[in-house]
Amino acid sequence: MTRFLGIEIGGTKLQLGLGRGDGVISALWRGTVDRAEGGEGIRKQIVAAVPELLAKANLDRGHLRGVGIGFGGPTDDKSQTVIKSHHVAGWDGFPLADWISDLVGVPAVVCNDADVAGLGEALFGAGKGMSPIFYITVGTGIGGGLIIDGEIYRGVGKGAAEIGHLLVYDRYRDQRLVILEETSAGWGIEATALHLREAGHWCMGLEAGPITVKQLAEAARAGNAEVRGLLDAAVQNLAFGIRQMITLLCPRRVIIGGGVSLIGEELFFEPIRRYQSERGMGAFAGLTDIVPAALGEEVVIHGALALARKKLGG
Repeated sequence: MTRFLGIEIGGTKLQLGLGRGDGVISALWRGTVDRAEGGEGIRKQIVAAVPELLAKANLDRGHLRGVGIGFGGPTDDKSQTVIKSHHVAGWDGFPLADWISDLVGVPAVVCNDADVAGLGEALFGAGKGMSPIFYITVGTGIGGGLIIDGEIYRGVGKGAAEIGHLLVYDRYRDQRLVILEETSAGWGIEATALHLREAGHWCMGLEAGPITVKQLAEAARAGNAEVRGLLDAAVQNLAFGIRQMITLLCPRRVIIGGGVSLIGEELFFEPIRRYQSERGMGAFAGLTDIVPAALGEEVVIHGALALARKKLGG
């Protein structure tokens, strides 16, 4: 009956799951993050969610062996603390592993959520049986994880593979250098769309109100050339970042997940693959394929459970 608890703490999503770290989730709790409540609000949600999840699974805390946490921001391996969150206030320097351990009564381990998701995909998803794999999540932000022989590569202990922080040129703002997230993450694409609308652009139902990536994709498919150009620019910058990463690391497979990737093959995956084919390093041609993630909404939970099993004993 021994189980691990996996926790995902993101910029918009909070999930908790139970399992053995073998690719099967036996029970899941899912909630929405209220950014206005900050880190303290998320911690209150976790305090309430843990007993709810255990009751749902008909388990008590004595059946738990450890906790794995995928956190939406950089973390410190040595101190097991959060360095910061780029999306939710109230996390700077927070001793997350110790706090969870005190709450649940078992050891806990914390790591960046993209690294943890990459571990899940490498062990149980689209990267199973392959190495190295490079995982990219393109959603609220852009995160990366390099997994080599089933282990997360963490550099000197405060993270690595942060592809979302590569510098690219923003064609819509005087070609200034910005981090990749600003042009190609969900928030960056939507902010650029609002910037263009304020400058007098857009039509086809995008004249007022909030703009989402999903709306932009629908407008592009319906023939809005300006919107298609915006999405093309965002995806091309992402493809540029992927090209630089492949040149340095040459992984066997690149796996891409996250909400923005769901705009599909025509608008997202095909242009990225075409860019690599046309502009990639010739000696590496055909060595790296690019595929969608396989584990869906639960990818970080799968990885967090596997992380707990690896670090805390299985």
